[in-house]
Amino acid sequence: MDGAYKVMLNRLAEAHNPNLFLLNYDLNSWQVSNFFVIPKHFFIAEIIEKRAPLSAFARRAGWVGCNILLSRIPEVGRIFFIRNKRIEAKENVCALWQKTLFLREEKKAEAKGWLLDVMRCIELIRKDEFTLADIYKFESALAKQHPQNRHIKDKIRQQLQCLRDRNYIHFVDRGCYRVV
Repeated sequence: MDGAYKVMLNRLAEAHNPNLFLLNYDLNSWQVSNFFVIPKHFFIAEIIEKRAPLSAFARRAGWVGCNILLSRIPEVGRIFFIRNKRIEAKENVCALWQKTLFLREEKKAEAKGWLLDVMRCIELIRKDEFTLADIYKFESALAKQHPQNRHIKDKIRQQLQCLRDRNYIHFVDRGCYRVV
């Protein structure tokens, strides 16, 4: 859950968004269980869900809040400093941060949304090497997310090329890719 919906959307449109740090801990020992960051370049309007306005009887009647849909953020967008009570190596944290910095360069929200959606699809395949046929299995889901686009397979190929050019994936062979 987050604050006001319109304020959040306005903030996302600005150049200086904050990163989101999340922490959870063991209530008995007060030991940090997980501490991670979601870099600001993963935040787009599509991951912000508008909540229903507060009822007419509420003190702030009509106020509209929002939820951040963390499930819409690819796993690579969750950079752990502490995972399962173990401190991650600084080199690994820095390497993961560097891996997706190219997203900052993408200024168009729609283009960034497509990149993030395809990155999430690649993660859902759960293999280091995947084929075009593997990723085409997400065509109907992507069509629902992007109903204005009538050329989903073409867009998938375009995004794979972008991810290849940004060294996020490697082209192995015709229709075959490897996650870097």
